[in-house]
Amino acid sequence: MTREIYLAGGCFWGTEHFFKLIDGVVDTQVGYANGTVENPSYEQVCTHKTGHAETVRVVYDPEKIGLEFLLDMYFKAIDPTLEDQQGHDVGPQYRTGIYYTDPADLPVI
Repeated sequence: MTREIYLAGGCFWGTEHFFKLIDGVVDTQVGYANGTVENPSYEQVCTHKTGHAETVRVVYDPEKIGLEFLLDMYFKAIDPTLEDQQGHDVGPQYRTGIYYTDPADLPVI
């Protein structure tokens, strides 16, 4: 059985690429999270009026990899102290965020 977590930290293409390289990650998908518009377009998100963050859905096999390890890799790939920015990407859609679907993940997060 797989598990999932949603991670926001800069451009979702770069974040997704990073997680695809980790053994135990079985699927990734980019998208937007935590905003006010259902299924926003890139153009809508870039107006900074929807509240969305660029996010990656990471599906992983807990038999091969733990959430602790994934989050450790996440914090090595981003700088969570930057507000609304990662690298050259600047704007609220590039903020840091961890969005969980299983309340049992909260103590690890």
